[in-house]
Amino acid sequence: MTSDEIMMDTEERMEKAVSVLSNNLAGVRTGRANPGLVESIKVEVYGSFTPLKQLASIGTPEPQQILIRPYDATTIKEIEKALVAGDLGLNPQNDGRVIRLNVPPLSTEVRKKMVARIKELGEEAKISIRNIRRDANKAADLAEKDNEMTEDDRDRCKEQVQELTKKYETTVNDSAKARETEVLEA
Repeated sequence: MTSDEIMMDTEERMEKAVSVLSNNLAGVRTGRANPGLVESIKVEVYGSFTPLKQLASIGTPEPQQILIRPYDATTIKEIEKALVAGDLGLNPQNDGRVIRLNVPPLSTEVRKKMVARIKELGEEAKISIRNIRRDANKAADLAEKDNEMTEDDRDRCKEQVQELTKKYETTVNDSAKARETEVLEA
């Protein structure tokens, strides 16, 4: 494996780790209504589990309300069941055509739990990035051992991997900090 191949693979995998974090952070509840809270909830319809965002349009007509409009009206009961099972602490109101979720303001205790969860998600992402760094360093060592790159190239590659690691860890920290601020201020 060449240095460029190692770097491309590493950057791609680190990008995915940050993307997973972003998706997870979108699901963390703030005091405001956010479609990200419910988009990834799996609904059992047509014999399989399907993400809610594929079954309905999800919007926020008001700051404290999420409106779910199923594309197929026959799936509304299954969607409602999945929302209750999703353990969001929100009570779905079904009028036969749409489901409304009223998002109550968060208590101080719940905000602290959400901040702790955000920190946990951020730490998981950083661990993932560090594991990717370890894999890249192993690949560089192996390439040098197999005479595919020189010792200097290997060291340069490891330095570049470390720079990437720092860059993506900073991105993770910034994303988590921004989400914490939203939770605490909402």
